[in-house]
Amino acid sequence: MHSEHVLDIFKEITRIPRESGHEGPVTDWLCNWAKARSLSCKRDATGNVLITREAAPGKENVPTIVLQAHQDMVCEKKAGFKFDFRKDPIPYVIKDGWMIAENTTLGADDGIGIAAALALLEDDAPTGRLECLFTISEETGMDGAEALEAGFFDGKTLINLDSEDEGQLFIGCAGGLNTNIKFSVRRSAPEQNAKLLCCTISGGIGGHSGDDINKGRANTVQLMARFLYSQLGSGLRLVSIDGGGKPNAIARDCSAVVSVCDTASFKKAFKEFAADIKEEFHVTDPGLEFACAAARGGLDPVSRPASVRIITSLFTSPHGVEAMSQDIPGLVQTSTNLASVRTSKGVVEVVTSQRSSATSERRAMAAKVRANFEAAGAKVRHMYEYPGWNPDVNSHILACTVAAYRKLFSTEPEVKAIHAGLECGLFLQKFPGLDMISFGPTLRGVHAPGEKLELSSMDKFVALLEEVVRNYE
Repeated sequence: MHSEHVLDIFKEITRIPRESGHEGPVTDWLCNWAKARSLSCKRDATGNVLITREAAPGKENVPTIVLQAHQDMVCEKKAGFKFDFRKDPIPYVIKDGWMIAENTTLGADDGIGIAAALALLEDDAPTGRLECLFTISEETGMDGAEALEAGFFDGKTLINLDSEDEGQLFIGCAGGLNTNIKFSVRRSAPEQNAKLLCCTISGGIGGHSGDDINKGRANTVQLMARFLYSQLGSGLRLVSIDGGGKPNAIARDCSAVVSVCDTASFKKAFKEFAADIKEEFHVTDPGLEFACAAARGGLDPVSRPASVRIITSLFTSPHGVEAMSQDIPGLVQTSTNLASVRTSKGVVEVVTSQRSSATSERRAMAAKVRANFEAAGAKVRHMYEYPGWNPDVNSHILACTVAAYRKLFSTEPEVKAIHAGLECGLFLQKFPGLDMISFGPTLRGVHAPGEKLELSSMDKFVALLEEVVRNYE
């Protein structure tokens, strides 16, 4: 198996729509791919796919290995870039040793895992029985893993291909949940001498709300709320606030339309705020941009009391790292992400996500978010909770993978847990005793435009996967 072949399959995958919740095209493609190669394939009612290759002669007694990746991708694009994830192929470039989607997400999370599993199925190397599991909607709620029925696969050893740092082997992850907030609002005409202004903050780096939450990057929803809160004394009324995207991505852009009487003072304050924030985030987010200009009429503003409640609760909403692990130095244990806000005529909706490797801390963090917004009169609900995956340092597949890494590269891999969520926790609930590990090539900028795959790391990732599978006993 060669990394070039894996990359060729992934390039084909970039042409197939696979937005979370709309994986139909890639699900069909996987089934057709298996049929064309006379491989056993089944699909459950949810859309999960299992492709099986039977053991090679002489390998019948080798334990079955399950190779697992998810079909969907996070679909994010730069503001103003015209692109439809449900029909357009992902545009990418090869530059300086990286495969890069400059204006969108690349979908190497987890398209590269799919490609590696398929390439191994096509490889002539003799192996034991392989079951390749491709789940749906991992990025939005792990729906596919949640819906897996007992007996869908037989293997007792699983290699998750959804990690993003070559040289690191993961044996644990955080669990998570989303907290959704809704403010019901009434609108009325603005004051006679009031004018509408639109403020925008854009150009944030964003990133993965698990892997990147500890990097101090700007959250533009949080920043917009911070500025608007500082201006509540001006008597402003909120018309709309919109920013952020997916629950598992840090908000990169946010805009707010407000009704104010003293527009000159408001613009001056926003300009001063912009200068302060650019200095504050000059290292992590050097591309932040700020604009404030007159807005056209559309929706009437919400009431003054509702404006205060919404803005204040967004400002006081927790965001970022809450606690670090007491067991693993440098590992984030608990965090929360103020992910997005959207405005319609009668509703302002906020989405947040909480993660922790400790169930009690995760739920306490979610309760803190709930308390913050319920105090402001919002309706709050928790959804899409999934469990963490507790490390097993005595894992057999871990020992095999460490030995393979030493043999191939004459160095020690890092054995770690990750703050991001993986489906392994759900698999373990449904298939007790499952022995698991997760590894992959190096990805950067996951869940944000500019996502990229390091090509040199592909050679080592593919070599390690093949070594482990070919020699597993």
